[in-house]
Amino acid sequence: MSTDRKAAIAAYKERKTIAGIFVIRCAASGEAWVGQAPNLETIQNRIWFTLRQGNHPCRSLQAAWNAHGGAGLTFGECERLEDEESAYVRNALLNECVLHWRAELNAEAI
Repeated sequence: MSTDRKAAIAAYKERKTIAGIFVIRCAASGEAWVGQAPNLETIQNRIWFTLRQGNHPCRSLQAAWNAHGGAGLTFGECERLEDEESAYVRNALLNECVLHWRAELNAEAI
């Protein structure tokens, strides 16, 4: 294995993940969905993949995708959490924040 590849792998393993709250909106219907993610940088790809496959667990989000396609939905970040060493504390903060944003945006849970 080359040193460049080893360095790239090491950098990937050491990268910081940013936990937070995200919102998906449908411009056509005005619907919104709010969720939490341990890594905001990768969650959109995961959600869009399951929607393209037609098997996202949130039926109303899947219905909006089926009706309006990917161009009809937008992804945005509501809040990023500061680095938290304890997974327990981070998850408790995420749960508290997601409830706030669901109420604030009158959104459905993902």
